[in-house]
Amino acid sequence: MMEEHEYAKHEKDYIKKYQKQGYDVNFRFENGKLIASKSKNLYGPSEVRIVAEHRYEGMSNPSDMSILYVLETEKGEKGTFLMGYGPNTNMDAAEFFKAVPEENSSNR
Repeated sequence: MMEEHEYAKHEKDYIKKYQKQGYDVNFRFENGKLIASKSKNLYGPSEVRIVAEHRYEGMSNPSDMSILYVLETEKGEKGTFLMGYGPNTNMDAAEFFKAVPEENSSNR
């Protein structure tokens, strides 16, 4: 049987794995806030908790990098946010995640 960490070679594998665990909200970043796809609730950095983050490098281009954030909000929404980083970084989104209070970040 494959180990859990060997299973998720790509972002989409992790996203599917977390969706099965109830992290089924897609978040997008706009105007300094995270927006939940279905409810349209807006969240600031102090209103989200980072449950886990996974970093990836592109297979064909190592500068094609991304981070998958697994999130829970203070309103109980659970989901994921995929952000490019490196040359493709959305600086505002990167600043948002830097502003998430340290006590709201666990990597279990």
